[in-house]
Amino acid sequence: MAFVQESLGLCRTMSTLTKIPGSFDQPHDAAKTETNVSASQNAEGDPHLVVLEPEDNPQNMSLFRRWLAVLIISSASLCAAFTEQGVAQTFHVSHEVTVLGISLFVVGLGSGPLLVGPLSEVYGRNVVYQISYVLFFIFTFPVVFAPNIAVFLVFRLITGFCGSAFLSVAGGSVSDMFPDSSIASPMAVYTISPFIGPVAGPLIAGFINQHLYWEWTYRVQLCWIFVEFLMLATFVPETYVPVILKKKARRLRKSTGDPKFYAPLDRREGTLTSAILISCYKPFQLLLFDRMVLLLDSWNALILGILYLAFQAFPIIFEDIHGFNMQTTGLAFIGIGLGMLSAISTQPLWNRGVPFSLVFGIKSILMVLISRLYARETARYNGDPPPEVRLIMGQVGAILVPVGLFCLAFTTYPQVHWIAPIIASVPFGSGIYFVFTSTFTYLVTAYRPIAATAMASDSALRFAFAAVFPLFAGAMYDKLGTVGATALLAGLSTIMAPLPFIFYRIGARLRKNSRFAAH
Repeated sequence: MAFVQESLGLCRTMSTLTKIPGSFDQPHDAAKTETNVSASQNAEGDPHLVVLEPEDNPQNMSLFRRWLAVLIISSASLCAAFTEQGVAQTFHVSHEVTVLGISLFVVGLGSGPLLVGPLSEVYGRNVVYQISYVLFFIFTFPVVFAPNIAVFLVFRLITGFCGSAFLSVAGGSVSDMFPDSSIASPMAVYTISPFIGPVAGPLIAGFINQHLYWEWTYRVQLCWIFVEFLMLATFVPETYVPVILKKKARRLRKSTGDPKFYAPLDRREGTLTSAILISCYKPFQLLLFDRMVLLLDSWNALILGILYLAFQAFPIIFEDIHGFNMQTTGLAFIGIGLGMLSAISTQPLWNRGVPFSLVFGIKSILMVLISRLYARETARYNGDPPPEVRLIMGQVGAILVPVGLFCLAFTTYPQVHWIAPIIASVPFGSGIYFVFTSTFTYLVTAYRPIAATAMASDSALRFAFAAVFPLFAGAMYDKLGTVGATALLAGLSTIMAPLPFIFYRIGARLRKNSRFAAH
């Protein structure tokens, strides 16, 4: 059941600003750095330094338990709610004012990670998850019972901020539980979840708003938050290695009575305040001084902005032109959802290079050939390919997104059957999945020493676009019409389409000259 949280695409797919033991100043890959440094210090003969044993390693949990945790974490960022029409009627405001509810929620999603990221490094991922969801539950009540539009908008911003933990910290949980060799599939599930939500959200909210009051959308959300919190508290273990070691050191001090036992996190340098400040300015420093990050982040931001703009464009296309009501307009988003699901169903092909005969007829010949190239390149580097190989999937998405948008544009004429634009949105949905999965994985691997910062820079730009695009959707479609406005978006995505092809060729050279990237 996916609804309620407009948690697009801030999917941050790496651990948040993790550091070498004792430092808030240098972000690193948490599990690997912590284990390596601890082992080296223990080798120097410090008997009181707590190190990671096999039974403590989250990657050694049963496969079922790890996948259950991934599914619960992903479902927490699955949903989106849209109630503009009902809010406008209740509070007697214009449609543009109610759209601010979406934009402010997205602003909260974009700004929250700057705080919860550093907090998760000190207190662990689970504490952040549980407190965030409790606050999300509490602050949703003022949204349900808002006496005026001001209260409604303010608490939409606050609930977005509280819900952002699953877009900034959860990707790190996935990387904690799976090694590089098997992380692709769980990361794919996590990556797609916040994009499926805004597709399923209008569908479910449309039925609720059509037959009940709009407040019932958020009442159903409250039920979902409660159930999700119970699952988080029951089935999701702590996976952040530095905090696992810190808890182990505390248990040893208590059981042995020896206060000398310590974990690397106990000897950290710097303060939580300095970590928050770093997380605020480092992403923007990366955007300003690394051209590859700027261009890839701009590409992601444009596509996410277009997706959020579709939430305002689809009612224009299907309600104004084809006479749909709210619930049937929500059903029109099924095309994008089917595209995403069909894309993620090809993940085994990307992982292992499924034989051509098994997928013929399911995906285009182009995608099959390119994915087989991906498998061949991976084998060429003995299973450890350079980051640029990750962009092969992005090349498929770069083609599908503008193709889907152009098809959508020229099927919005009134004389064209309503099923045509829904079908046209399928390749657009598939392209979204391929683009974001590719670029997220590329940023994490190419900028591994500062992976959290790289993802934060991507999130900041994406959510800025996602917050702004819905605000001018109505005016743009009024001026240009459904064909012209959608074709304009398709043209913009076409301009950005060569990026994964270019960086696939020259990315290694650019990384070598970058002061931020891993060489």
